[in-house]
Amino acid sequence: MKIRFAIVLITFVLVLLACKQSSQLQAEIFRNSDELLTGLDSDFVSQTYSDLSFYLPKRTTSQIVKHSYFILAYDEKAEQAEWVAYELKKNYVHNSNFKRPYFIEDPLVLTQSTDWKNYKKSGYDKGHLCPAADMEFDLDAYNDTFYTSNISPQNHDFNAGIWNRLEQKMRFWADKYNGLIIVTGGVLKGDLKTIGKERVAVPNYFYKIALNRVNGKYKMIAFLVPNKKTSKPIYDYVVTVDKIESLTGIDFFPKLDDKIENSLEKEVNISSWLSQ
Repeated sequence: MKIRFAIVLITFVLVLLACKQSSQLQAEIFRNSDELLTGLDSDFVSQTYSDLSFYLPKRTTSQIVKHSYFILAYDEKAEQAEWVAYELKKNYVHNSNFKRPYFIEDPLVLTQSTDWKNYKKSGYDKGHLCPAADMEFDLDAYNDTFYTSNISPQNHDFNAGIWNRLEQKMRFWADKYNGLIIVTGGVLKGDLKTIGKERVAVPNYFYKIALNRVNGKYKMIAFLVPNKKTSKPIYDYVVTVDKIESLTGIDFFPKLDDKIENSLEKEVNISSWLSQ
């Protein structure tokens, strides 16, 4: 009887140690974005990310957070993501009648993502970076967009106006051009206003970059939009990726061939997105 009890006790201790080691390993993986950027960590990067990992920006923060269908770099000082990257496939563009959940803290952010109450009575919307409407093909993917790591303080008229129009345009292009890689976020540099007890930074500008690849050929378009009401068309806010890089300090698409990257990022080519 004593031998059997000892075996059970030893087994229990070994299981606890294995769980602790697994937890520590996962935390270490999330701290090291370079493994994701290589696109070679097949045990960590699922088939979903076999392409996305190649297109991730170079990190400037210490935390890379992987959700089922999007990846983000969390800036603890600004209490939001400095960028969110995801693939919007043609078959992801789908309308579902999902019930909107409450915003909650992201359990994968090691330093703890901000509390949604920082936005309460702030005068700013809880603006999605990866839109919930881009993830309506799957309930879990949809719910993941309501983590506070995926929101940023947005002027209501901006959020409901040009930002919404830009999100709709991305879905239109994803359907038309058979998918996009999208990278988006707020410009977190400079002396920014903050809200709430946790001093969540309020970006003055938001950016959105779309990359399309068909038959080995790339095209790219980038937008930089002030966080305020505007009635101007979205094309008035097209800029080079180089400009967004200079404002954010982020190196986008560092794994692309240098010649391709330099050509795409220094040009503004609206016409290729308007062609049939």
